[in-house]
Amino acid sequence: MNQPLQTPHEILESPDFKRLVKKRWSVSLVLTCTMLIVYFGFLLLVAFNKQVLATRIGEYTTLAIPIGLGIILFAWVLTGIYVFWANNHYDTAVENLKNKIS
Repeated sequence: MNQPLQTPHEILESPDFKRLVKKRWSVSLVLTCTMLIVYFGFLLLVAFNKQVLATRIGEYTTLAIPIGLGIILFAWVLTGIYVFWANNHYDTAVENLKNKIS
């Protein structure tokens, strides 16, 4: 078993802490980029092809309404993915690091 970490500097320089920070950044970056791609895709569609969004799918509704709602729901799904990851992986790793501190 590893020797307990003593100082904040040892914790910050430990490979486990660096791996945890790198993983958190990776997950956050992937989810953020995914959301930005979807959002800016919608903005580009609004800017360059409004006719698609103006397509009627009912008597009173255009295609823009379900696409906009879909983007909102997509953001919720991404949030749920992050919360699931944090609860099942990140929090466990943080607890393991805490246990290494004497």
